[in-house]
Amino acid sequence: MIDFLGKLFSLARRYRTRLVLGILCGILSGLLNSALMVVVKLVIGVVFPSADAPSLTSQMERAPEFVRSLVGGIESALPRAAASGDVAVKVAAITLIPLVMFLRGLSLYLSSYCMQWVAIRAVMDLRARLFNHLVNLSLAFFHRISPGDLMSRVTNDTSVLLVTLNHSIPVLVKDPITVLGLAVLVVTQQPSLTFVSMLALPFCMVPIIVFSRRVRRASEAMQTNYAELSGLLHEAFTSNRIIKAYNLEPRVQQQFSDVSRRFVSQYMRVIRSYEISGPLIETLGAVSVALVFYYIALWAKTSMTPGDLMQFVGSIFLMYQPIKSMTRLHSQLEQARAATGRIFEILEIQPSVAEPKHPAPLRSERAEIRFESIDFTYEDRPVLRGIDLTIQPGHMVALVGGSGSGKTTLTNLLLRFYDPQLGVVRIGGTDIRQVSLHDLREQIAVVTQDTILFNDTIRNNITLGRPGASGAEIEAAACKAHAHEFILEKPQGYETVVGDKGATLSGGQRQRLAIARAILKNAPILVLDEATSALDSESERAVQAGLAELMQGRTTICIAHRLSTIQSADLIVVLDQGRLVEQGKHEELIRHGGVYQKLYALQFAP
Repeated sequence: MIDFLGKLFSLARRYRTRLVLGILCGILSGLLNSALMVVVKLVIGVVFPSADAPSLTSQMERAPEFVRSLVGGIESALPRAAASGDVAVKVAAITLIPLVMFLRGLSLYLSSYCMQWVAIRAVMDLRARLFNHLVNLSLAFFHRISPGDLMSRVTNDTSVLLVTLNHSIPVLVKDPITVLGLAVLVVTQQPSLTFVSMLALPFCMVPIIVFSRRVRRASEAMQTNYAELSGLLHEAFTSNRIIKAYNLEPRVQQQFSDVSRRFVSQYMRVIRSYEISGPLIETLGAVSVALVFYYIALWAKTSMTPGDLMQFVGSIFLMYQPIKSMTRLHSQLEQARAATGRIFEILEIQPSVAEPKHPAPLRSERAEIRFESIDFTYEDRPVLRGIDLTIQPGHMVALVGGSGSGKTTLTNLLLRFYDPQLGVVRIGGTDIRQVSLHDLREQIAVVTQDTILFNDTIRNNITLGRPGASGAEIEAAACKAHAHEFILEKPQGYETVVGDKGATLSGGQRQRLAIARAILKNAPILVLDEATSALDSESERAVQAGLAELMQGRTTICIAHRLSTIQSADLIVVLDQGRLVEQGKHEELIRHGGVYQKLYALQFAP
């Protein structure tokens, strides 16, 4: 727990000035609770003076000397002034009560404001840190964990932490001071009565401790269930067409209901542990006060005045709320500890593709690409074995083969989404592992079958290829991609918002925008990953025309299932079960009569 609290305060280190101010104001508000009880008794002594009443100073023999001197001076001055009949003195004394309450309220407000100011900024900093860390993790990480789980960690887990920082830390600062100050006050004045009032405390703590032990397990399960809920929502919203086409609505509704029921069960476990402290402490308070009155009425011979009794009982009651808050504090911290553990678990994951400490420059224009003795295994499954391939600058190389033969994996290694276990990929003689990821990917343009467009304008989706491009450059790229005409037909032209993943556009239109983006990027290396396989014939002709513009003067690696689109390639590379089995031009491979000739015959058989 100490380590966890250290992490909490480390998040707020950047805002330590306001954090310290909030802590100091919290301490002051706690001390003013004790001061309020002292002032109440002093005012009662001024308004209802009694000659035989014991002095407050005499009851504070165990208090520090400077406290006894201060209280003694005030106590001796006010009654003397009140006895002289000075009404102004009585008014001034009575005014001390609202004055102390005002100072208490002001310090409490400042403490709460400063702590929450620090909390929201610290949590948003953590969210930004977590998000930045996630987007920089390697592609393999996102294959192991669901988007719903990640969304839960970025939003829900950090929200739990925000609640803890908002409420638990002020309790941790203010309430112990309040309880300690009031405890010192009642012990120094009425030690025997204080002992009697505390007899019920041990009986209250046992169930609180038992319930608190269950909180962390329930909180961890609750965070996991929340991640499941987020995952189900993500799947239901992104796969809505399939759900409707296969009448899966009852199934996903039942799944959501089951996870919701488990979430509610864990949530109520936490609530039971959290709320049990309130009634117990209130019952404790009532029992403690009853014990005090029993003691006074039946056994004790005391000279307590009404002011003494009011101060003592008021101090006991003022201790209820901070004690109740502190008993709940453990449950709150365990919830935050479970959520924070999930956050820091992600932050501790390092990218499997590391940046070089001293990046080498990369010049890919008019540079050959070499795959040298590449072996790559993904999750104990061999994907590529012994790949040796040289791609000449400015050439178009087509990768063909059956599903799972390793075509896309080869381009993923070029982009350093993964690193091979054996072998090296070179561009212009430079090992790409010695080049910064940004520099490498800046010199490669990618057009895939599953075109990703963002819920933004057409203009902004195209300029992802080169931020800051002028309007003329954007339109020129769109013209070369054969997209300019359909863009102008849209109501807002280039300012038309395309919707989530380009939902308002057809497949061919989305693909042409992706080509325009690649043209605008003007990278010397181009990767086409089945860029036309999902299109109809008319859309394919338009996209192929755009691709022809895009490939001019670039080294192009093209993955294609439709062999008709790559017959003019400078080199066709045939992969089979992760091995390079054939390479050559179309005519050569047909004459050879190998794997490529069989694939070609299957596609063009009458």
